[in-house]
Amino acid sequence: MSITQRYAVIGNPIAHSRSPEIHAAFAQQFNIDLNYERILAPLDGFSGCVEEMRVAGFLGANVTVPFKLDAFAYADERSSAAQWAGAANTLVLGARVLADNTDGFGIVRDITHNLNTPLAGRRIVLLGAGGAARGTLQALLLQKPKMIVVKNRSLDKAQAWLTDVQGTADFAEVLGDAHLTVKAWDDDVGVDAFDVVINATASGLGDSFTPPSGVHFADQALAYDMMYGKVTPFLQWAIDNHALTADGWGMLVEQAAKSFSIWHGVTPDTSALIANPPYKGA
Repeated sequence: MSITQRYAVIGNPIAHSRSPEIHAAFAQQFNIDLNYERILAPLDGFSGCVEEMRVAGFLGANVTVPFKLDAFAYADERSSAAQWAGAANTLVLGARVLADNTDGFGIVRDITHNLNTPLAGRRIVLLGAGGAARGTLQALLLQKPKMIVVKNRSLDKAQAWLTDVQGTADFAEVLGDAHLTVKAWDDDVGVDAFDVVINATASGLGDSFTPPSGVHFADQALAYDMMYGKVTPFLQWAIDNHALTADGWGMLVEQAAKSFSIWHGVTPDTSALIANPPYKGA
């Protein structure tokens, strides 16, 4: 007789999360008896919520806004990816708690595998310096791009982040020969054109997008928005400039698959979910 394994995604708000459907689909592939829930944690009560989950027998959790920093702080051990991000989106719950961050894996897998866009030797601009951007930088650098330029409205915030990552133990190894720099939103970048432009800002939640100065698309460039479900103002700007476009649905599915692999030791097939997003045609 199988024993139901309990997992959850924790956030506030959380009702919109599609993680339960994604993990249920993965579990079906391996006949895993899985119960994956949405848990709404109080804004000031993340630690207490996780403690209750551990007592109740939960084996792991995904963590979303606004608790990724709390998850990082709560853990006993942290992966290199989590340390680079300074945040965690995946917890392994046991006698000791392991924190990981699968966002970087998710976006790189989506871009390089699903979208068939290599990142090695490419010129990349990463828009934003918040949690979404921080979760992806290490994975992008490991693809050995020619350069990554981080553009942020607050230059001080971006520079402070760069100082943080330069202090990680494997920074020099991960950076390799890539050129990494930060620029203010309105500053020129000294680059003719970029091969990949990634939007990690929350501009998709609004109705407008002010293009960053000096960012131009190379021929057949990819514009990637971490938001999903609609043509965001960022994506419309890219379309108007003849770039190829993609939203973040594939990233969401792939980061979930990595979490699933961490918990269960098996890697699910993501192709069907990615090919048929639930919002398609909406």
